[in-house]
Amino acid sequence: MFEPVTIKDIAKALGLSTSTVSRALRDTYEISPATKKLVTDYAKQIGYKPNPIALSLKERRSKSIGVVVSEVANSYFSQAIDGIESIAYDKGYHVIISQTHESYDREVINVNHLASRSVDGLLVSLSSQTSDISHLKNLHDKGLPIVFFDRVADEIITHKVIADNEKGAYEATKYLIKSGYKKIAHLTSSSYLSISIERLSGYKKALADSGISFNESYVKYCPHGGMLYDETENAIKELLALKDKPDAIFVAGDRLSTGCLSVFKNLKVDVPKDMAIAGFSNSDALDLFNPSLTSVRQPAYEIGRLATEMLLKIIESKYPIEDFEKKVLDTSLFIR
Repeated sequence: MFEPVTIKDIAKALGLSTSTVSRALRDTYEISPATKKLVTDYAKQIGYKPNPIALSLKERRSKSIGVVVSEVANSYFSQAIDGIESIAYDKGYHVIISQTHESYDREVINVNHLASRSVDGLLVSLSSQTSDISHLKNLHDKGLPIVFFDRVADEIITHKVIADNEKGAYEATKYLIKSGYKKIAHLTSSSYLSISIERLSGYKKALADSGISFNESYVKYCPHGGMLYDETENAIKELLALKDKPDAIFVAGDRLSTGCLSVFKNLKVDVPKDMAIAGFSNSDALDLFNPSLTSVRQPAYEIGRLATEMLLKIIESKYPIEDFEKKVLDTSLFIR
C-alpha cells in the first residue's frame, strides 16, 4: 500500500520535533532561516506533499469543487468542464467531476458523496430525471455554495448561468420554416427540465410568428435525453407513423441531435429529402456526418468559466452573499 511521506518522517530523519518541522514548512517567524532551509530542502528531496485532508480539517476548506453533469462524453459538457477547470486550477482549486447519466438516483448519490468529501462548493447541471431537488436544497440551506449551469433549478436562490435557449430554438425553427418546411416536429428531453421548457417556448414562438399552428402531436419527449437509442428511435417512429407526418424536426439536445441522425440512417430516412433536421449541438463531429445538420451552438466553455467564477466568489466571500444573478449567454446558429 502506498504510504505518503509525513511530517513525522521528516522530523525523525532530521532529528527535529514534528512541531519544528511543521512551523518550518509553514515558514513561520519562530524558526531560524537555517532550519527552514534544512527542512524545506529535505522535504523537496524526498517528495513531501502536504496532506490535503489534514489541511481541510484544519482550515475547514478543501480547495476543491464538485461538478455534477449528465455525461462527460457529451460535447457540451466536455467543453463546459474545460471552462470550469481553466478558472478553478488557476485559483488553486481541484475539480472533482461526477456523472449522473441522466439518473436522478445517481445524482442524489453523487451530490451527497461530494458534500461528504467536504468540497467547498458545487457546480450542478440537473439530470433529465430530476424534478425533486430536495437533496440540493437541503445542502444549500445548510450553507454549501451551489451554482447551477445549463439545467437549473429556479426554486434555489443562487447564481445561475445558461444559454439563451429560447432564442436558439426560435432561430433554428425559423431557419427550417424559411427553408420551406411547415410541418415541423419537436424532439426534446424531460418536460420539466428548464432547457426543455425554454426551447419549447422558442419553437412555439417561431411557429406563431410564421402563422403556423402548434400541433401537440408533433412534440415528443425523451426522458433520458437521447442516452437510450431505443427511446429516440421510438419517438421518431411515432412521428413517422402520424397520418399527417412532419417534414422536419427541431431537436432540443446535443445527444438527441446526433442520435436522430443515427436513427434516420438505420431507418433509411433520407435527410433532408424525407425529413429535414436542425437542433442544439456543440459537437464538432457534425461536420463529418453525411448528411449533416444545422445546429444551435452554445458558449459552453464561457458558461463553465463564468459559473466557476461565480461559485468561487461565494466560497471566498468574507460575508454572506445576498444578491444573485442569472446570466444568459448568446447562442449561434451554424447553417450546414
